[in-house]
Amino acid sequence: MSIRVTLVDDQTLIREGIKSLFALTDAVEVVAECGDGIEVMASLKQVPTDILLLDLSMPKQDGISVLQELQANAIKTPAIVLTTFDDHELILKSISAGAQGFLLKDVSLETLIEAITQVHQGGSFWLPAITETLLKGQVSSAESGLSSADALSKREVEVLRLMAGGYSNKEIAQALHKSEGTIKNHVSNILSKMGVRDRTRAVLLALERGLLN
Repeated sequence: MSIRVTLVDDQTLIREGIKSLFALTDAVEVVAECGDGIEVMASLKQVPTDILLLDLSMPKQDGISVLQELQANAIKTPAIVLTTFDDHELILKSISAGAQGFLLKDVSLETLIEAITQVHQGGSFWLPAITETLLKGQVSSAESGLSSADALSKREVEVLRLMAGGYSNKEIAQALHKSEGTIKNHVSNILSKMGVRDRTRAVLLALERGLLN
């Protein structure tokens, strides 16, 4: 069964181009389109959607505001940002507002489908270039709202590396030959030790502190 995607972009040409690319595969189906952020909430209520593919720069209501509104309304539809800008402030704002992925519009179809599939399976997707942008932007713990990390065990670092690769708990369990419950416990311990509330912030802090080198 195809993954149902709602496209949110104010440029008709961009939406048409993305739809044309997705027509080349059975993995993804575009079920709805929104020309600005204001249309998103109504669309999600009317059309069952697995993934929101979201531009940031839009009139009336931008992508960050859409993400914040999704959080405020406890709407669980995961969102992947697809934008032209790789500014580290926008990336951090997107992550803070709940985005599960961040891609640039020059990404290949293969990578875009990989990202959608991973996020649909409960993971996240961040291109290496995105994390490099964050590091070059000299993101500090204070800027990202993260606290210092206590020492992680060898197993927790292994789990954290797989988290950074966007793998779900189930996939990590399979890779490490452990039960999914055991991995969930490891993830909870990692978040607690690092003083963060979600997997994405844990990965960003780990990158900043060199824990994944």
